[in-house]
Amino acid sequence: MTAGTATRVERPSVPSHGRRNSSIVAVAILVIWAAFAVGVDPEKLLRLPGQLVQIASRMFPPDLGYFATAWSGMLESLQMAWIGTLIGAAFSLPLGFFGAKNVSSGVVSSVIRQFLNAIRAFPEIVLAILLVTIVGLGPIAGALAIGIHSIGTLGKLTAEVIEGIDPGPVEAARAAGGRPIQIQRWGVLPQVLPDTVAFWLYRFEINIRAAAVLGIVGAGGIGGVLQNTVLYRRWDKAGMAIIIVVLVTILIDFISGAIRRRIIEGAGARRFHGEELEEPDFAATGAGRVDTDAG
Repeated sequence: MTAGTATRVERPSVPSHGRRNSSIVAVAILVIWAAFAVGVDPEKLLRLPGQLVQIASRMFPPDLGYFATAWSGMLESLQMAWIGTLIGAAFSLPLGFFGAKNVSSGVVSSVIRQFLNAIRAFPEIVLAILLVTIVGLGPIAGALAIGIHSIGTLGKLTAEVIEGIDPGPVEAARAAGGRPIQIQRWGVLPQVLPDTVAFWLYRFEINIRAAAVLGIVGAGGIGGVLQNTVLYRRWDKAGMAIIIVVLVTILIDFISGAIRRRIIEGAGARRFHGEELEEPDFAATGAGRVDTDAG
């Protein structure tokens, strides 16, 4: 073959789409089967948007005189979510250490992991139904339900964060003669605490939404207010309660997100303002300033 002879490259064969098409057909069959199993009525689905618009139009303008009652229910839901988050944080941290395979034995870790999985298997509303029969109606049952479910979720997340730590500080604490509890305190906890606290704050946001639902089963809060207003078709009062839920949830999400970013990024994180790079620590102390008058 001479240098001027062009090398012939064979075109690759067209890949088969049989597996992809088979997966699409299988998913479509499952969706159709599920729709028939739950009794989906296409006619009702077509009427749904119009009915939602009709109900929303009855909610506005909202009854401003109902603000005090709705706010009282929302405040109770916030208290439930906060207490439940504290319960989850207090119990999930030690359980996360026991559930992490790199700082606990294999048997203990497996047992704790399955225990956390069992807790997460029960939604908050199911736990609230059970607890209402034990402690009675009111926000105590809701707070306990939220706290128990938070233990399962936060414990799993904490264990996964611990399993991803840098082993260097742990080895340094062990080489310095630290006892097991000291190794966990100084080698593990400082590494996982920022992410763990961020998870606690995020869980608080989720718990606010959960607390707004638990009132339906008698656990108090804004959910009970919404249930009563919708049950008796007081749409203007329901609109006032929904507005409060939406505004408070947005505000909490914004504040919690800002705190989480501060915890994860740190106080000295760089911030951009347009094209200017601001470093607050250096700007405050004058460090790194170039002396233009020298030499």
